[in-house]
Amino acid sequence: MVRIVKVQFQQAGKLYDFNAGALQLKTGERVIVETERGKSIATVVIEPREFADTDAPEGIKSIIRKAHADDIDAASRNAAREKEAYSFCLTKIKERGMDMKLVRVEYLYDGSKAIFYFTADGRVDFRELVKDLAHTFHTRIEMRQIGVRDEAKMVGGIGICGRELCCASFLREFEPVSVKMAKEQNLALNPTKISGQCGRLLCCLGYEFETYCSLRKCLPKCGKRVNCGGVEGEVVKLNVLEGTVTVRTDDDRQVVLDGEAIKPEQISDRQKKTGRENEKGQAEPRESAPSGGKTRRDRRPEGKEREKKEKR
Repeated sequence: MVRIVKVQFQQAGKLYDFNAGALQLKTGERVIVETERGKSIATVVIEPREFADTDAPEGIKSIIRKAHADDIDAASRNAAREKEAYSFCLTKIKERGMDMKLVRVEYLYDGSKAIFYFTADGRVDFRELVKDLAHTFHTRIEMRQIGVRDEAKMVGGIGICGRELCCASFLREFEPVSVKMAKEQNLALNPTKISGQCGRLLCCLGYEFETYCSLRKCLPKCGKRVNCGGVEGEVVKLNVLEGTVTVRTDDDRQVVLDGEAIKPEQISDRQKKTGRENEKGQAEPRESAPSGGKTRRDRRPEGKEREKKEKR
């Protein structure tokens, strides 16, 4: 049996599996782990659980030990160094007039490397900037370009709903979001109302999308004709949450019907108009050419027909 514990390296960050061994760990405790970048400090999110050896991930690494007071102090010192490096790098970016936005600086646990996260519209030549940073802080420097969504997750903030950003508080993975989700929920397609702090579509648009889709399946679509409870007309509006439909009758009345009361056999397609209709609702007859005459398309000036024949 293997005791696997899930940890995170930052708030609302991705969860990673580690072998807890014989350590007794609780949620919220800090631990020292070995990663590809070296030793790092992490926080326990899910307490150790036992799994069969065959179910354990391949190449899973073990937790070294619980974090001591010295480790917490080292993390605090690294946080102070990150602020200093951020201010210095921001100054150099402005001096060089570089088209990039610095988001965050992260020091590894042992201070062997400093990672500078930034956003930019395109490729940026930061070779001279790296030389300045390495000469000042005497450590390895890594410049990492990220997207606007990752920027919002790192920086955090308050959304238009008045709460902390989902990506910075509990959302660990970004899911694809489309305009179809907003249309399905009858939301106004106003970019300022359906976009988040990052400028992309709100992640919360996908939270209730499947629920709206399942509820909408039980209701007739707009444009369909229904005949239920003595009411016959065309569906002009849906209320998915209440499960009702608004029907416009032939005498221009609007009646609200319960969607559950409408059966599939009571739904039909709207009749398509085959031609222009006059005021009385009858289609106007098309003009027919007189016998032996030519239609409007066939009428051509005789002079042009002669010119064509001569060219041939």
